[in-house]
Amino acid sequence: MKSAISGALLAVLMGTTAIAADLTPQPVAPLTVDVASLQTAYRASKIIGANVTNDKNEKIGTINDLLINRSDNVPYAVLSVGGFLGVGAKYVAVPYKSLKIGDDKLVLSGGSKEALQNMPEFKYQTD
Repeated sequence: MKSAISGALLAVLMGTTAIAADLTPQPVAPLTVDVASLQTAYRASKIIGANVTNDKNEKIGTINDLLINRSDNVPYAVLSVGGFLGVGAKYVAVPYKSLKIGDDKLVLSGGSKEALQNMPEFKYQTD
C-alpha cells in the first residue's frame, strides 16, 4: 500500500515538473506602437450602435458589432438593417475598410437599404 501511494505521489510530482517546463516564458520580439496616433482613434464602444449612412446622407443601417476574422485578422462590421426599433432587423457583414469614418459619422459609399437587404444574412454562432 505504501509503495502504491509513493508511486502515485511520484507520478504527480513528475507530471507537475513536466507542466512547469511547458510554462517557461518564451522571448517575444518587441512591438512598436505609435501611441500618439491612437489618441484620436475611434473606440469600438463608440462605433457599435452608430448609424451608417450612404453618400446621400440617408441612414441605411446601424453598427451592431465588430468582428475579427480568425484566419486573416480582417475586421468586419455587422450592420443591423431594416426592422423597427430592432425588431425584424436583418444582420449583414461588411468589411470594416469599406466604411469611411469622418466627422462623427460612418459612410458606406454606394450603399442603400435595398442593397444591404439583398446581402446574405449574417447569423451569430450560438454554441
